[in-house]
Amino acid sequence: DLNECGLKPRPCKHRCMNTYGSYKCYCLNGYMLMPDGTCSNALSCSMANCQYGCDVLKGEVRCRCPSPGLQLGPDGRTCIDIDECATGRVICPRLRHCVNTFGSYICRCHKGFDLMYIGGKYQCHDIDECSLGQHQCGSFSRCYNTPGSYKCKCKEGYRDNGTNCILIPNIMIEPPGPYHI
Repeated sequence: DLNECGLKPRPCKHRCMNTYGSYKCYCLNGYMLMPDGTCSNALSCSMANCQYGCDVLKGEVRCRCPSPGLQLGPDGRTCIDIDECATGRVICPRLRHCVNTFGSYICRCHKGFDLMYIGGKYQCHDIDECSLGQHQCGSFSRCYNTPGSYKCKCKEGYRDNGTNCILIPNIMIEPPGPYHI
């Protein structure tokens, strides 16, 4: 029997016990044997299998989440999203609404508005769908811009809802004929 524990380099990091035809590795108290024969601190983050890492405080391993918009899940290892928009704690500036993201949130401009840098700050500015040609008004109607949207109005001589204007028929009224007495 060869004493593998006496070989250089040593097959075990901490303690080695020779067995018939082989050997066994052991670790010092507070350490755990890893598959490769090395010893790892039993209270290490690698052993805790945390999603985003951990802290070892007073000998206790605690998984942590990298953002205040995340909280530790019921398994104590993975992080789950906090919907800041649903909690009602987020107040977005005028013309914006809250959109939840993983670990945070954003305040996005309402539909019909674009975020622009105006007067030294970012503001939601109305999109003029009429001048940009981004409207559904028909060829016999006029486009009128409104805050965040637009309206279609039929041109004179046409009628309907503004998008499908049709020509008003020109009905000729014949004057009454000569009276016979």
